[in-house]
Amino acid sequence: MNPMIFINLPVADLDRAKAFYAAIGFTNDPKFTNDKAACMRLSDTIHVMLLTHDFWATFTDRRRVDARAEAQVLLAISRAGRAAVDEITEAAAHAGGTADPCPRQDYGFMYGRSFADPDGHIWEPMWMSAEAIAQGPEAMSHAG
Repeated sequence: MNPMIFINLPVADLDRAKAFYAAIGFTNDPKFTNDKAACMRLSDTIHVMLLTHDFWATFTDRRRVDARAEAQVLLAISRAGRAAVDEITEAAAHAGGTADPCPRQDYGFMYGRSFADPDGHIWEPMWMSAEAIAQGPEAMSHAG
């Protein structure tokens, strides 16, 4: 079995967050969804657990940051091509998120944008050419 990732995100409004993630292509897994949390699947191995603020607080004593004002992580996800990067970013904006809170990246062999969900969590959809991946770091030495 391939390793799976479950990204846990605190959300202010669970129903709004579920609708947002559904609008950008995630699917709800009702087996792991209730009035405190929702599991939204991007793929067989990538899941986002949306947790109400009160439920989030049961997992850690650390202070929950306001993702609209502070950033702790940037969640990068691969897309099949440049058009797919643009598509998910525009879908996020139409679903109540913010398109491009971070600068666009276009290095020819790699293209990326960003969006923030309604709670401010930043996602970075990106595409990289198969040739650049095969060549490794040498192909990317002129990036940035």
